[in-house]
Amino acid sequence: MPNVELTKKPHISSFRKIAFGTWQTTYDPSIYGGMKLRMDKALEYIEQFREQTGRKLTLTHLTTKATALALQACPDANAVLRWNQLYLRKSIDISVLVVMEDDGQIDLSATKVMDADKKSLVEIIDEITEKAEKIRKREDMTLEQTRQSMKLVPSLFMNAFLKLVAFFSYTLNLNLTWAGLPKDAFGSAVVTSIGSLGLDTGYVPLVPYSRVPIFIAPGRVNEEPVVQDGQIVVGKTLNMSATFDHRVIDGKHAAVMAKTFRKVMEDPFNHFDSLDSPG
Repeated sequence: MPNVELTKKPHISSFRKIAFGTWQTTYDPSIYGGMKLRMDKALEYIEQFREQTGRKLTLTHLTTKATALALQACPDANAVLRWNQLYLRKSIDISVLVVMEDDGQIDLSATKVMDADKKSLVEIIDEITEKAEKIRKREDMTLEQTRQSMKLVPSLFMNAFLKLVAFFSYTLNLNLTWAGLPKDAFGSAVVTSIGSLGLDTGYVPLVPYSRVPIFIAPGRVNEEPVVQDGQIVVGKTLNMSATFDHRVIDGKHAAVMAKTFRKVMEDPFNHFDSLDSPG
């Protein structure tokens, strides 16, 4: 069984081939983008959703689903780069970073929602809540095994070790669960809420060993003057920041994803779970 279910993309552009040869690692090809979203309807949706379902829906959950829908609208962005070729993923899996404590130190871990585009918000909330609780209680055995394995690697050799892990896991596409490493730990994209830290805008660095080409960071909701129907009113806004791997994603891909993002986030009642029958 392979580490990731993939199918090779048959045709790639000349630019893409040049990009493969130009940049050696994901430290170099980072491109950044952001947009300001109106959140008035989203906040109203969240309030009604909580009242009706009893689940604590957050902007992170909405962003997770919106990211999955954006990749659904732009399947070429849902890819892994290996052997200087693009391989398209067969599923849309979104990871959410979770804050936890490790030996008295604040740490981050990831909980992955598989097939996020096919799941309702109710299912996404329940899955993230359950997995995050296991992570914080140190009950995720796969993660704990991985963490213990990492502690055995001397810091001096960590860079080489992670490159080796990425090579075996993604370039060779081998399933390394037998060695205590989770299968495709991060999926298609990563969502991390910087708004919970009180930040308006922040661009997350790409993580080379994860081979994830998209990091999405929703900021804090603010009140500010906006133009509505030709009038200046007070509106609630949010900065959505993104970091992309330019070897995989270019302006055309980003435009399609941004358009989808804006459509679903600013009109949640028509694009997320129906409040008449959520889930």
